[in-house]
Amino acid sequence: MSENNRIIDGGNHAALWHGRFKEGPDAEAVAFETSIYEDMRLASDDIRGSRAHVKMLGKQGIVPAAEASKIAEELGKIAEEIKEGTLKIDTNAEDIHSFVEGVLTDRLGDVGRKVHTGRSRNDQIALDERLYLRHAIPELQQKLVDLMDVLAGIAASHTESLMSGYTHMQRAQPVTLAHHLLAWAQMLRRDYGRLGDAAERMSACPLGAGALAGSGLPLDRAMTAQELGFDAPTENSLDSVADRDYCIETAAALSILMMHLSRFCEEVVLWSTEEFKFIELSEKWSTGSSIMPQKKNPDFAELIRGKTGRVYGDLMALLTVMKGLPLTYNRDLQEDRRSLFDAYDTALSCVSIFTSMIATAGWNTARMKASCFGGHANATDLADYLVRKGMPFRTAHGVSASAVRYCIEHGCTLEEMPLEEYRKISELIEDDVYAVLPPEACVSARLTAGGPAKVRVLEQLENLHAFIKAARK
Repeated sequence: MSENNRIIDGGNHAALWHGRFKEGPDAEAVAFETSIYEDMRLASDDIRGSRAHVKMLGKQGIVPAAEASKIAEELGKIAEEIKEGTLKIDTNAEDIHSFVEGVLTDRLGDVGRKVHTGRSRNDQIALDERLYLRHAIPELQQKLVDLMDVLAGIAASHTESLMSGYTHMQRAQPVTLAHHLLAWAQMLRRDYGRLGDAAERMSACPLGAGALAGSGLPLDRAMTAQELGFDAPTENSLDSVADRDYCIETAAALSILMMHLSRFCEEVVLWSTEEFKFIELSEKWSTGSSIMPQKKNPDFAELIRGKTGRVYGDLMALLTVMKGLPLTYNRDLQEDRRSLFDAYDTALSCVSIFTSMIATAGWNTARMKASCFGGHANATDLADYLVRKGMPFRTAHGVSASAVRYCIEHGCTLEEMPLEEYRKISELIEDDVYAVLPPEACVSARLTAGGPAKVRVLEQLENLHAFIKAARK
């Protein structure tokens, strides 16, 4: 949307050429350069910005107050008609700015043409994108809150549901399902915060920066910033129209969010296998096979995992568009919307789908508890037992490893290992060792902050509920 190019009149579809050009491009070229399909969703934000701008023009006497009021009123009608569907956006228009201005001019004549006084499409699109993200990001954040709420509800029902924790995809130490789900919730809380950080850096208003060097007219940029809910005008007009950090930062936050969702989905896929059988997905969120009647595939989890790469691609596309651009506006920037909107839409739908999928899942607590046995996941607890008896940890680690070796050679568990065999390894081991080896005891002993002991999990749940309550406001 270069200010040096023509605009398309959204009302009668006739090209309005600047005097610099004698002829325009053919239909194929017009189709190539148009952005209306991406811009459509910006209609209400574009009109909101125009109304604030024209109100300022009237106050400053740049446009007669009566005409400014008339323009603002008609813009309000256009916005309502678009929302109700009685005014269809013309896809022959070059962009949403041209469409709105064209309709306004059709209705008000020369008065309508005054809406663009002291403004460029360069600062206009920079404003529209910021306005859009400032309400789109909170919408996604609330979806994340909904997902956290679901996880909190499941966790509250499973504070004593034992399962093995894993490192290197090998059984490691006993935890609970609640503890595991709350780890997911922590990732989502950071995602919520990153999105909020991105939105916070959109608190300055670029309107009034013009094409790149502001305006010779007495614009009141502080007024338009306030009207539109920004903290202040942007400080530098060049940066105002050339900046797309807010797009990149949002896409980066979305990429990290999708990475988290992909990790969750990888576990859902693993846990739904016959080998694990920890989770039973609802039939609504599973699919069958075209050839194998018995199959129940976790396709939705797999699709979310797959769509993560798509969002990564959107981020890379934005970074690549920006990497070689000199100041200020370049037409390359028109490519930002496709990637930004695709990343946002993909993340929004994936969060919604994952929330419904996990909310309707069943949990096989017996199978999860069984995973705590057979892999000597209580070996660290045996070492901790010896440390409490005064043995240095590195020595205790070796003693515990010797006990594990005995169990492997004799086909037993640490709980089943005879006391006399324990005492051959260390005389510090007594009958009380058997009290610390069951998985319930292992979990209960882990009382450090953030640990899996029930009291600590309840603390985590309380904090999560407080966060959710605050975020709902």
